Amino acid sequence: MTNITSREIRFASRPSGVPTANNFTLAEITLEPLRGQQVLVRNLFMSVDPYMRGRMNDRKSYVPPFEIGQVLEGGAIGEVIESCSSDFKIGDVVTSRYGWREAFIAEPKELYRVNKATLPLSVYLGVLGMTGMTAWAGLTMVEVKAGDVIYISGAAGAVGHVAGQLAKLRGCRVIGSAGSDEKVKRLMEECGFDAAFNYKDAPVLEQLNRAAPEGIDVYFDNVGGESLEAALSSLRVHGRIIACGGISGYNEEKPKPGPSNLFNMTTKRLTMKGMIVGDWLDRRSDFEKEVGAHYQAGRLKSIESVVYGIDQAVAAFIGLFEGKNLGKMVVQLAS
Repeated sequence: MTNITSREIRFASRPSGVPTANNFTLAEITLEPLRGQQVLVRNLFMSVDPYMRGRMNDRKSYVPPFEIGQVLEGGAIGEVIESCSSDFKIGDVVTSRYGWREAFIAEPKELYRVNKATLPLSVYLGVLGMTGMTAWAGLTMVEVKAGDVIYISGAAGAVGHVAGQLAKLRGCRVIGSAGSDEKVKRLMEECGFDAAFNYKDAPVLEQLNRAAPEGIDVYFDNVGGESLEAALSSLRVHGRIIACGGISGYNEEKPKPGPSNLFNMTTKRLTMKGMIVGDWLDRRSDFEKEVGAHYQAGRLKSIESVVYGIDQAVAAFIGLFEGKNLGKMVVQLAS
């Protein structure tokens, strides 16, 4: 059987600065018949994430760089349409790392079955997926607890809006920054943030001091740059920093100098921990139990920006660096 056609996005050239459409190509292929225990999956949704920009540089990181001509990869959720494996049957819904394509063939070990009764299925790429787990792992890593005052940069993004809600559920006072008044409004009205501000309106430190005049205990860093420097000034003694991302510098051709007030790490006895969600996969069941219960009970909201069609995937990815997403950015590939 098989012999179906699929479109896929390939990496054409390494970006200089912000990626452009010229760095990618759209190709069509015909999939071969299944062999051994292979499974054929039709993707329903795929994820685009800021960390993918780092893989477009030709240098070593925590994940290998994309190779020129390679099909890109990332999170996806799809439906099994053909199977030679006893582990998966037609109609099963699975997550995988085979994003950026409409259909694919995989080995059973590369797939993870999820409950298809949970709707929308795209939440398995967001709140109940790796971005949600990133938020949960960051808070868990530095033992965020009731009474903490936490500041989250990039708070209207995929990780940030989940981290804020989970921190509220733990009894924290939550402050967020985002890049538009609309995003600030959504953080306050839908995600329950105690305070939020548009970082474009005034210096971040000035606005953070107004929101937390007595300082903060935890900083969840998704942005780096000015936000990190502001947090280093605002953090109280023995404060903690979750180093999750630094989107403000992902497209810099030359790294900018670090924070001018880094010595606050010493004088305030701060703790800064870097985290990669892949290190937490052995805790996946703990995450799914806790965060899944909050979602099913309606205590945790999922905010998404959805674009349609694989031919829009590149624009969706570039849009992440232009602030076009609110919550998790996903591409719907099939209904």
